[in-house]
Amino acid sequence: MSREPVPHLVIIGGGFAGLWATRALAREKIRITLLDRRNHHLFQPLLYQVATAGLSAPDIAAPLRHILGHQRNVEVRLGEVVAIDKAIRQVQLADGSTLGYDSLLLATGATHAYFGNDQWAGDAPGLKTLDDAIALRRKLLLAFERAEAEPDPAKKAAWLSFAVVGGGPTGVELAGTLAEIARHTLRNEFRHIDPASAKVRLVEAGPRVLSSFPEVLSLKARRQLEKLGVEVLTGTPVSDIDSLGFKLGEQFVPARTVVWAAGVAASPLARTLDVPLDRAGRVQVQPDLTLPGHPELFVAGDLAAVNQANGKPVPGVAPAAKQMGKYVADVIRARLHGKPTPGPFKYADYGNLATIGRMAAIVHLGRLQLSGVLAWWFWLAAHVFFLIGFRNRVVVLLNWAVAYWSYQRSARIIFGDDQEDRRPK
Repeated sequence: MSREPVPHLVIIGGGFAGLWATRALAREKIRITLLDRRNHHLFQPLLYQVATAGLSAPDIAAPLRHILGHQRNVEVRLGEVVAIDKAIRQVQLADGSTLGYDSLLLATGATHAYFGNDQWAGDAPGLKTLDDAIALRRKLLLAFERAEAEPDPAKKAAWLSFAVVGGGPTGVELAGTLAEIARHTLRNEFRHIDPASAKVRLVEAGPRVLSSFPEVLSLKARRQLEKLGVEVLTGTPVSDIDSLGFKLGEQFVPARTVVWAAGVAASPLARTLDVPLDRAGRVQVQPDLTLPGHPELFVAGDLAAVNQANGKPVPGVAPAAKQMGKYVADVIRARLHGKPTPGPFKYADYGNLATIGRMAAIVHLGRLQLSGVLAWWFWLAAHVFFLIGFRNRVVVLLNWAVAYWSYQRSARIIFGDDQEDRRPK
């Protein structure tokens, strides 16, 4: 007796959209292959905590094989997809191998966007992966070490000058945490510099930071940043960046550490689909998150360009990616059982959260607007709750409790050879 073939779903990307779709199909008669370039799922909202030495990499990441180890209809495969052939339903990997599919979910996320100035990438790194975070942590900590050893006052001041470009949640969180490190964590640890003298600047081209929040909360966030010692510069875009600093218009500002948090672009894999893309390189999908003419091919997460009912685009945030992943699973489940598929994807906006520093945050949940201590506790509870795995939650809570009472950051270890940092300037 012949067996009925089991449909094969290939999911590219183990982020929020890909993982939530995979887990939502755990009970279905379907064969799932989850492909990712990295072996772990990353809780990206806390990535800045790794970059600023508050948490270690395993605190906010977990191996995909461990997360999905008990889900028998899933095979996890490490590899990089370089092309997708829609006609024959096949993906091609960087090692030359291919993989066929019946259905495909493309959820490879986003990368940095320098608005046509890719030459800035080497001197103004961004923050999207654990590799980025560890490299940035090294860069930040080495800046204080270089300042300690530098006899020239002007060069010393440049090493103690930090700039974060981009006033969104990542930029605000980075700037606030950097100010706390300089003024509290590193106090009394150096003999030739005062870390508290470090200048931390947050540069935003628009008129205000955290523009996705109501204006009153944006203003409160700015005041909280300034209270921490951050110099907030708005209304003027950065015009150039090099290894010695950055330009605001025609004014050059010495800063040996510049961090990029100003823009994102969709994964370049989208360009291999030969379909219309928006300005950020995202795929313009149908209301059911499929490609026009290809109901078997879904796009979700930061890679998908889809509008809400009010006409505004669905934001590139973790809750949206999770909802998209679960929606795709619902569509596939309905097809498996021969039932009507759900209506168009609808994003449920549960609000925005951003932390500024110790006991300082802002929260926007519909009509509810919070700032300060209460908002910080809300932000903390939400982020700990959504971490993958019980161990991660316990570790993060313990580390944050220690950091709160002592201002210490437990992951201040500099890895790697510093020859690149010692190159002549």
